[in-house]
Amino acid sequence: MKKTDETRGLFTSKAKTLQLDMDRLFSLVDQCALLLEEAVKKYLQDKRDGFEEKTAEIDKMEHEADNLRRDIKHRLYAEMLIPDSRGDVLGLLETLDNVLDTTKHVTMSFSIERPDIYPFLKEDFLELTENCVKAVLELTLAVRAFFRELYRVTEHLDKVHFWEHEADVIEERLKRKAFTSDEIELFSKRVHMRYFAERISMVADEAEAVAERLAVYAIKRNM
Repeated sequence: MKKTDETRGLFTSKAKTLQLDMDRLFSLVDQCALLLEEAVKKYLQDKRDGFEEKTAEIDKMEHEADNLRRDIKHRLYAEMLIPDSRGDVLGLLETLDNVLDTTKHVTMSFSIERPDIYPFLKEDFLELTENCVKAVLELTLAVRAFFRELYRVTEHLDKVHFWEHEADVIEERLKRKAFTSDEIELFSKRVHMRYFAERISMVADEAEAVAERLAVYAIKRNM
């Protein structure tokens, strides 16, 4: 017999406040991903002030998420909440933090290095970013399902893998364009385009890494 019903949530009534805090954390992951998309759009449109505003918002939310994650971690131990799944939840929180950190580093890298994105690559950069954001949004849906509706985790994880693969395809296409186009004369400029394509794609890579871990946790809860 399964230890827990697939349709029953992980949180008990005692842990409802913790659930609200975790929902806030997941919302911050979503918001940072959406802000990343807006930031890249602003950058590609040469709206640097708007880009820097979005970058600052991401930095602020990432800091809030760090504080929230530490508070949740303390409460899990101090109040002995969800003891059977505590280790898995802590691992999940740590890997989600990697998604936030990577999102922040993308915009910070753009802000510091200010790469000149060639017009023929702008659409690819935007599409790459959009697919990475979709991977993150599906990931947070999977995480929420893990706590509330376990049976729905897999459908969202499948979409994380799909969007991560699509991001890989666009990343490769973008890099091939950068290294074969006659419009880019300097090799260093080609490398710069490759670097930022890889930097953005890392957001989807981190989302997939969390998805892989979450899949294992879901199997354990279902045993």
